Amino acid sequence: MSIQEIAVSNNQKKQLLKAVNKSHVLFQEDNGDLVVSVAAYEVFKKESDPGPIEEIVGESTLNYDADYFVFS
Repeated sequence: MSIQEIAVSNNQKKQLLKAVNKSHVLFQEDNGDLVVSVAAYEVFKKESDPGPIEEIVGESTLNYDADYFVFS
């Protein structure tokens, strides 16, 4: 399992929670980190172009070879 950790601001976390409102794609851990399943997100983002995460953190930040993105 491959995890990409990405540091984001509190405002960006709020934007991510609002933009990706599917619990099978994004969930929040007890410590406040946001976890995104890359496979589920790939399917989700086909509905919106560009993808909401790319708009918030920038596409160059993301490594789609990872299994999960963790925003902390």
